[in-house]
Amino acid sequence: MTSNVSQNYPYSSEAEADRAATIARLVGERENLADTLAVDATPLDANERWWVWKCPTRGCAGLLHAAGYAAEKHAVFVVCDGTCAKTFLR
Repeated sequence: MTSNVSQNYPYSSEAEADRAATIARLVGERENLADTLAVDATPLDANERWWVWKCPTRGCAGLLHAAGYAAEKHAVFVVCDGTCAKTFLR
């Protein structure tokens, strides 16, 4: 199995309330994240739990949290809660 494939497997899951609180915190802490989400993502549908992935950025121990669906692609738009502060499509 290649490393690219293995990076796409979920690490864990989190309750909707925890996911929403994490995204709200990150939006409050990071300049321009709200604007990025408004342009690049659409709202998520109702689910009780969401997948969480480990960040693929070298040296970042963060986790990727679902923030919406990608506006132009078939993917989940995720935000890293770690030091890299990047966004990804999953």
